[in-house]
Amino acid sequence: MLNRKTKIPLQTSILLITPPFTQLNTPYPATAYLKGFLNTLNRKAYQADLGIEVILKVFSKAGLTQLFDRLEASDIALSDNAFRIYSLRSAYITTIDAVISFLQNKNPTLAHSICSRSYLPEASRFMQLEDLEWAFGTMGIHDKARHLSTLYLEDLADLIQEAEDPYFGFSRYAERLGRSASSFDELNTALLAPNTLFTQTLCEVLEAHLLREQPTLVCISIPFPGNLFAGLKCGQWIRSKHPHMKVVLGGGYANTELRSVKDHRLFNYVDFVSLDDGEAPLKILLECLDGEREPSELKRMFKLEGEEVVYFNKSKERDVPQRDTGTPDYSDLLLHDYLSVIEVVNPMHRLWSDGRWNKLTLAHGCYWGKCSFCDISLDYIRRYEPMTASLLCDRIEDIIAQTGQNGFHFVDEAAPPALLRDLAMEIIRRKLTVVWWTNIRFEKNFTTDLCVLLKASGCIAVSGGLEVASDRLLERMKKGVTVSQVAKVAHSFTSSGIMVHAYLMYGFPTQTSQETIDSLEMVRQLFDQGVIQSGFWHRFAMTAHSPVGLHPESFDVMNLTPDIGSFANNDLDHADPLGADHALFSEGLRKSLFNFMHGVCLDYPLSRWFDFKVPKTSISKRYIQNSLLDNSDHTTRSNAVVIWLGSLPELGLFEDETGEFEIAELVFYDKRKEFAVETTPEIAAWFCEMAPKLQIGNNAPLQISEIKASFELTDLGDFDTFQSGSFWQALKKHHLLIV
Repeated sequence: MLNRKTKIPLQTSILLITPPFTQLNTPYPATAYLKGFLNTLNRKAYQADLGIEVILKVFSKAGLTQLFDRLEASDIALSDNAFRIYSLRSAYITTIDAVISFLQNKNPTLAHSICSRSYLPEASRFMQLEDLEWAFGTMGIHDKARHLSTLYLEDLADLIQEAEDPYFGFSRYAERLGRSASSFDELNTALLAPNTLFTQTLCEVLEAHLLREQPTLVCISIPFPGNLFAGLKCGQWIRSKHPHMKVVLGGGYANTELRSVKDHRLFNYVDFVSLDDGEAPLKILLECLDGEREPSELKRMFKLEGEEVVYFNKSKERDVPQRDTGTPDYSDLLLHDYLSVIEVVNPMHRLWSDGRWNKLTLAHGCYWGKCSFCDISLDYIRRYEPMTASLLCDRIEDIIAQTGQNGFHFVDEAAPPALLRDLAMEIIRRKLTVVWWTNIRFEKNFTTDLCVLLKASGCIAVSGGLEVASDRLLERMKKGVTVSQVAKVAHSFTSSGIMVHAYLMYGFPTQTSQETIDSLEMVRQLFDQGVIQSGFWHRFAMTAHSPVGLHPESFDVMNLTPDIGSFANNDLDHADPLGADHALFSEGLRKSLFNFMHGVCLDYPLSRWFDFKVPKTSISKRYIQNSLLDNSDHTTRSNAVVIWLGSLPELGLFEDETGEFEIAELVFYDKRKEFAVETTPEIAAWFCEMAPKLQIGNNAPLQISEIKASFELTDLGDFDTFQSGSFWQALKKHHLLIV
């Protein structure tokens, strides 16, 4: 596009949006990543999280008044629970603004009224209320109030779902329509139906952004199936009201589900569908819209040519390296208006829903990239590209300055241990205050010393895949871990004060009833030994881009979906002729885990969790306990670095009781107490000289081999013998780490 007077190219203006719904407590980071990249190109873009904006508009005094007025004007028959809420409409309208403000941490004193159980109207969600004293007794009044407020909102959500919009859900919208939608028929029918209160509100919120920003291109990020319907609603509005604006759809859903899309009706709602990393495709698309490139040069883009969906990928331009994508930019988003809710009393789920987390990726892809149930054939897993600790900390500092928040969720598929070590050291070196959590593999490189270092840098929790707690199936999955190893690594994290959440899986091909029960026994013992604090069972799903989906015959399963649909293709129905009837175990696994997380019923026979006959476990009752006692695989790498996290010692010299020998005492002061260690004056002098070099600072960390050389050059004896002595072990018990 050219301005005819000046002949200066007019750049395409950009609006980046996330449609409802992902999370109430924090924005999904895709648009922030793209905005950060566009900053590196000196292109201005505006972003909006329509999910939180729609929620705040509907869940307000004006919004609820409109909702109840619509119900009053309708002739819909309400259930007893819905009618109770409708009958209490005045109480809901009166309290909603104050409750929302409280959940935004803007009205903390309301907690007292909420906890009195006389302020909020209550419906069926409160009938399922757990023992608040047991669940929140040590957490304080504000957590109790947040949980009660969450139940209050969920009551309203139940009413909306029953009487106004059957697709509504706080963290997903019309998810069923998007999940495994091999045909576009049902989605298309729903999109052409009259607006509900929510879709009407969505369009109103979107229109305000369109009128203000007047974008040439609207980028719609669809991370999950629960965003697809609302995203296409946005596209429908733009195409009908602002046909000059172009719409491109991308994100995690497109990357996994729409790789073979053929249905031309999708392009009634969008102009382009982008696959995989969005930076390079978006840059090229913008250049095409600016008239600087031909459309044939598009990168990883679907568009409609006549009545045919055509895939364009002729551009030779490479993807943008992670180091060049720029710092995610969270400006424009309503960062102080998100809601901190507590949906369920699960410690890891609480992290997902409570508090605002800056989301950041440490490395593109997965450094392991072998798990047979994972989409390892796709770029977001296959292409591994780590960043440096220094660059990551630069971005962390920039984001803290921009958002005022120092909480980070590193959203990697599996954070690499070596990179986490370097990042932790860089955080400590820069004296940053950071609180963070991430996903990991339970691999042996996560030693207790490394976990202590991660804790010192601000790590509060990790989640990792134990999956089916069966060594045979873990090997078949190519997880690269054993149950015993998982137990040891989880213990290292837990003993360092870091919470551990285990992803658990059942229903993997050929899994027998015996293996399901044995897996449950392993999980029971892990909770009983206190090495994991949280977990969740997922039913195995076979996806088209995983080794299981690509080669089902290699895993003894029968693929029952031979016909490729014209729309989404990812989840595959399948038969497992060699395995158990996996659906039978769902409820028993859920109930048992719920109790194990609360530290109760750990002595129950496993058969009590199921209403059908199950085999007895074949796992020794002391299997996990014995695994934790086994240190046979513990070795120290010669290039491991030695770190002293403590303060520098105060040295004192005195004689022993006989007056014949001089003894050195090193006194260390830490944040909570002091401790003293005695040794010879020579060793004390050596350590006083070494300690500043071992602290994390501007100096390069010393390797264990360098420490050994220094010790032995000082004629202090054999270093290997010294390491097993009381002085070295006392230091290791406190702040000396080998990582």
